[in-house]
Amino acid sequence: MDLLIVEPIEPEVLQWLEARHRVRHAPELGREPRGLRQQLFNVRAVVLPPSVRVDEEMLSFAPMLRAVGRFAPGLENIDLDACVRAGVEVVRGASATAPAEAEFMLGALIALLRPGADGSRAAPGRELASATIGLIGMAPAARFVSAMLSGFGSRLVGYDPTLHASDPLWGRWRIEAMGVRELLQTADAVCVQLPYFSRYQGLLGERYLPLCKPGQVLVSTSHSAIFDLDVLAAALRSGRISGAWLDSVEPGLLEPDRPLHGIATLHTSPRLAGYTQESRVRGVWAVAHRLDEVLAQTPRVARDFRVSAATPLSGPVSMPGPLGAAVSAPAPLDDGAAEPLPAAEVSEVPAAADAADDMALPLSPAADAAAAPAPASR
Repeated sequence: MDLLIVEPIEPEVLQWLEARHRVRHAPELGREPRGLRQQLFNVRAVVLPPSVRVDEEMLSFAPMLRAVGRFAPGLENIDLDACVRAGVEVVRGASATAPAEAEFMLGALIALLRPGADGSRAAPGRELASATIGLIGMAPAARFVSAMLSGFGSRLVGYDPTLHASDPLWGRWRIEAMGVRELLQTADAVCVQLPYFSRYQGLLGERYLPLCKPGQVLVSTSHSAIFDLDVLAAALRSGRISGAWLDSVEPGLLEPDRPLHGIATLHTSPRLAGYTQESRVRGVWAVAHRLDEVLAQTPRVARDFRVSAATPLSGPVSMPGPLGAAVSAPAPLDDGAAEPLPAAEVSEVPAAADAADDMALPLSPAADAAAAPAPASR
């Protein structure tokens, strides 16, 4: 079998794939772990729902596997390091949801900036034309956000840990590059769209959020682990951040024993930013085209399966772009280098690894202190 699809798929896309490869469509296997493992033995590519975890154990049942596809947004249930070591490509439509996410962020910004978002009219609202909007993370959606907000006349400032301040991308997208601290001190509203990596956990926390511009509003499509939740809760309760909208939250985030419980100015949604009919079709077609390329280019033999972390393989992680062209992110870097974001522009620019540069992300407070001899705004 060439391709196993364990997720609902549009009939026209399934027909297109069946005309080119030996395909089995079995969504029921997503609820049958044992049956799924049995089917993986001679499969060269598989499309899995977010509920199925892809890790070393699962990959060990699939010696011929060359690619794992994901129609849904997000990669939280995929062990990218294990896929790299096994030489298995991870394919998803990274930019397919970008227009939908941009529209969602724009709507959330307007809702938070206008009076009555928290049920009261104690303070007048703000217009986008006179606001400075900060973008943290130059994900594919950032280009669409930039175009929309430029039409309103907003001033745009941005930060990305993989882009140097001199990179021409900032000029092309009409965004002024800043360090993350300066951005938070300057912007009236902030859109966070950083793809989640473990080294970014708690990035927006004690070092930055208490210094943000008073009355700032915040919209995030990033995983909630990007934030230090205790610090975010304190900023919301004090009014330093007047309102926030989180679209990707971990289970139980608002339970009574959690920091964000009961905050009236916090709005959440269950990963709805990229969930539209149009983005679904774009994403499915992008993944289908890339899987077709992988199956056409790889032999029907078992791969050289190695799981030792000491000698990793340089397997790609691809994210098809708007026209279906895949962009591969490099294998994990050394701890001293900034980890690349899986965005469409990664292949065009080098990752920023200099911790002393204002646009480079410190990997730890200790590393930051070593890089800067005296405390200074970033």
